[in-house]
Amino acid sequence: MLLQRIHKQWQVWASLGLLIFLLWLGWMPVAHASVHVYRERPEQVTVRSRLSLRDFSDRAWQAIAFKRTQGNTLQGYYLRLVGFPGAVEVDRQQPAAFVAPTGQSWQLQWAVDPQAKTLPPNVGQFNLAPLLTDIDQPLPLEVQLPLIGNDPAEMAIAPFIVEEWLQVKRSTASPAPMGTPLGE
Repeated sequence: MLLQRIHKQWQVWASLGLLIFLLWLGWMPVAHASVHVYRERPEQVTVRSRLSLRDFSDRAWQAIAFKRTQGNTLQGYYLRLVGFPGAVEVDRQQPAAFVAPTGQSWQLQWAVDPQAKTLPPNVGQFNLAPLLTDIDQPLPLEVQLPLIGNDPAEMAIAPFIVEEWLQVKRSTASPAPMGTPLGE
């Protein structure tokens, strides 16, 4: 009889604990996009998403999708993949290959934005426009990034990351007048 009471109390406490845990999960804050607008200088705006990820060999990467406008002119959509310095060297002669579960695929070509001019060897930067033109909903992607002296870096891009890239594309941020210098 004592064991039955203890078992019954344990079930009540376990059920109550599970209920509290589920309620806590329901109230957890929703992840917000990390899309930021930078007014870099008069008439120039960059909209950027930056997230960390790991490739299938467990190397850390930064995935930075951005667009830059000069006045009312779009300079381009870019994806910059940044590996750890000294650990990887991106093959700039080869495109980065992207594949969706739908069977769609893209070969993104090397492209450097006008402000960067040159990039270190651990950085790959590609024209993101072909991919952003073809999709309008977030979907998972697999990427093969060509490396010099190694097999390609393979990584999965989650749909929430692609959603941020789409937010960069849809952003209508425009150059706001820069404030006047102090003292004028």
